Amino acid sequence: MRPADVVAEVFRRLDATEDPGIFIHTAHEQALADAEELGEPDGRPLWGIPFAVKDNIDVAGMPTTAACPDFAHEAETDAFVVARLKAAGAIPIGKTNLDQFATGLVGVRTPYAIPRNALDDTIVPGGSSSGSAVAVARGIVAFALGTDTAGSGRVPAALNGIVGLKPTLGALSASGVVPACRTLDAVSIFALTTQDAWAVFEAAMAFDPADAYSRKLGKQALHVPGTGMKIGVPDSATLKTFGDKAQKAAYRETLSALAGQGAEIIELDFAPFYAVADMLYEGAWVAERVAAVGSRLTEKPETLHKTTRAILEPGLKLTAVDAFEGIYRLKVLRCECEDMLAGVDALCVPTIPTFVTMDEIAADPIGPNSMLGTYTNFVNLLDLAGVAVPTGLRDDGRPASVTFLTPAGADALCASLATTVEAGAMGATGWDRPAPHLPLAVACEDEIAVAVCGAHMSGLPLNHELTSRGARFIRAGQTSPDYRFYALAGGPPFRPGLVRQNQGGAAIDLEIWAMPKDALGSFMAGIPAPLSIGTVKLDDGSSVKGFLCESHGIAGASEITELGGWRAYMASLQKPREADQ
Repeated sequence: MRPADVVAEVFRRLDATEDPGIFIHTAHEQALADAEELGEPDGRPLWGIPFAVKDNIDVAGMPTTAACPDFAHEAETDAFVVARLKAAGAIPIGKTNLDQFATGLVGVRTPYAIPRNALDDTIVPGGSSSGSAVAVARGIVAFALGTDTAGSGRVPAALNGIVGLKPTLGALSASGVVPACRTLDAVSIFALTTQDAWAVFEAAMAFDPADAYSRKLGKQALHVPGTGMKIGVPDSATLKTFGDKAQKAAYRETLSALAGQGAEIIELDFAPFYAVADMLYEGAWVAERVAAVGSRLTEKPETLHKTTRAILEPGLKLTAVDAFEGIYRLKVLRCECEDMLAGVDALCVPTIPTFVTMDEIAADPIGPNSMLGTYTNFVNLLDLAGVAVPTGLRDDGRPASVTFLTPAGADALCASLATTVEAGAMGATGWDRPAPHLPLAVACEDEIAVAVCGAHMSGLPLNHELTSRGARFIRAGQTSPDYRFYALAGGPPFRPGLVRQNQGGAAIDLEIWAMPKDALGSFMAGIPAPLSIGTVKLDDGSSVKGFLCESHGIAGASEITELGGWRAYMASLQKPREADQ
């Protein structure tokens, strides 16, 4: 199909939905002109792909309203992220509806027509990025931009059976985006599959010197997650589904699937995470939302949606003292959360604890909205990346969804994990879900692969020397079969010695980690003799840098080659103790 034909099909599908609430503004003629200007395919990653933009993000020549008609103005330039996507060949077709000033998770706080949930019009569409999510779920566009401060890029995804990618704060520039909470805002991406969302993320991501919150992130790639990943989950005492048995059952099924793939499920007390979530709408960050709205709240309150106004008005009473007390409280809670995060590779939580109906939100405009943020409100306050992904259907036929969360900068791991459980229908399209095809993890341009075979392996005493430097696990493997392995004298910590032999060796278990190149020097400086970093040959014939032992260092050591690895050796030390008991 020619891009112009694609654009025509986009608007045919939009008309067929008979839902006036999805878009606030459409640009049919401009989209056709953009399509014609593309010419012949030229290799750009998003050439001819139609997309929608949440109406708090500027698109040149289109109005930006933030769902407040009195705020409306025509954008003179594209938001940085929109310009990036256009440069990649994508075609914007219009601006989508939202909860006013991006304040809400339900999608009904708009003066315009309310978008209908793509799967069940008795359920709220989700917000604040309601129109963007529905446009993707109905197959009108291939992807859409949203924003996510408290979950606006993940909750609508769960409610409409699609993927919502909320990147590391600052990974996507917020230049040209109407702020909600400037320190917490993130541009998000909706798509039908994780790999589609990632392709958009790759095209949009770049450092923006005009955005003070923009971050320089290294190049990342989706990959097959390594075996033995440690996945943190709420324990039975702190898992919240508000009595929704179907939601709990679907979540447990996903965790069972992860365990079946080799992941280690680690239960955590989620109370500190919930305490962080409560701070978003009960303290200093409400005042930050007031700052974003400006004088409108006091000078033109009648221009605001009544629920938006009710949420923001308490922020007028907050003081600078309240703000600092909130910052101090967050620091304490953040330390508690980071201590738990240090013991896992990622978190996996339900994207939403339960569903909210249109009738429920009409009866109580605030309570059910707050409930939808149970697993999303804490994420940006803790500087985590997140991907909400559909996992099939619950017992009652509603869409199931989980969200993977990782520390800032680990977006590729987050999205890679999401592909392992992605399942079910693609929104309301009825199209078959394609199977993901991911490569094995490799080190990126600004990283170097390092093989470790002892106390630096996952879960062992010196692993923090890798993770504290930003190293990420790639995969488990083995050396070629010409190494001998020793337990060196001394310790703790107890260390192994890997020595290459001309004959009489064996394949030894190891792990390969990708370490930022600029951190390798400090890592090597801490390696004691007789250990060193050299070249280790792997069983597939390739080579990586890794730990080796100088030959003189095996004096007084015990050979453990026959055990095949350090973990097996450590386990052998436990057996005599167990026998004594």
